[in-house]
Amino acid sequence: MVGTFFGGQRRLTGAYGLATPLPSLRLLACLALCLLAASTNAMAQSARRHELIRYADVTLDVAVDGDGPAIVLLPSLARDSDDYDTLALGLAKKGFRVLRPKPRGIGRSVGPMTGISLHDFARDVAETIRALGGGKAVVFGHAYGNWVARMTSVDYPELTRGVVIAAAASKTYPATLTVAVTTAGDLSLPREARLNALREAFFAPGNDPTVWLEGWHPEIREVQRSAVAAVKQSDWWSGGTAPLLDLQAEEDPFKPASKRNEMRDEFGARVTIAVIPRASHALIPEQPEAVVEALTAWIGGL
Repeated sequence: MVGTFFGGQRRLTGAYGLATPLPSLRLLACLALCLLAASTNAMAQSARRHELIRYADVTLDVAVDGDGPAIVLLPSLARDSDDYDTLALGLAKKGFRVLRPKPRGIGRSVGPMTGISLHDFARDVAETIRALGGGKAVVFGHAYGNWVARMTSVDYPELTRGVVIAAAASKTYPATLTVAVTTAGDLSLPREARLNALREAFFAPGNDPTVWLEGWHPEIREVQRSAVAAVKQSDWWSGGTAPLLDLQAEEDPFKPASKRNEMRDEFGARVTIAVIPRASHALIPEQPEAVVEALTAWIGGL
């Protein structure tokens, strides 16, 4: 193939005398890269599998991505671990085995839903680590899930390599935020009311709140809240004795800048603080790549 100039534009001419403008070649190259990226993601998703873990009268539906040191991802209130598809793929590419047990009442995860507490949800995590995590894991809890993660570390220190509390609320926060969370996940309310609640409690300005109009499971919301109410905050607040990453969203109303050092002030050097810009309480759908990088860097230092 040889290069010629025609009308001020360089073209490549092949053996059959067909000329292709360089801009066209660049377009083809971009298309090829896009197809390669799509193919890579499709292959990663096809490698995802689901395992069922059974103990006592509980069945847990667990999504498994990748292979390597284990990370357990726990979702926000009344939401599914499917929220973290992108995060799981990113962590799997970094060389981790990512375990995502669906909360009780979602998918094929079933178990007692009355007379339970955070200790019961912590055991669900512990059984996941025993069965699929090689006996030890970093436990990552987002928003509501951070309470479950901390309880797991308190109850099962031998299974907990480290704890990540992502977009974790401060020890106290305005009751209006609890109302906004309920409104955001109330499927009976008008779309605009729910969007306003999502903007207030979950999404930073400029980020798209519509991605969380779907994916709510209001039928389990009060079960999960009751499980928290059944224990004292002091029972789980410390997150045990494992290393702890306080992964904060810069614009999270549940933890304003004035509370930035709350955990480190109380628990000292065991706590590492990382702040993700341009994110609020939803955090994961807002800045998934930044979360992957922060999490990977912290685990590398354990």
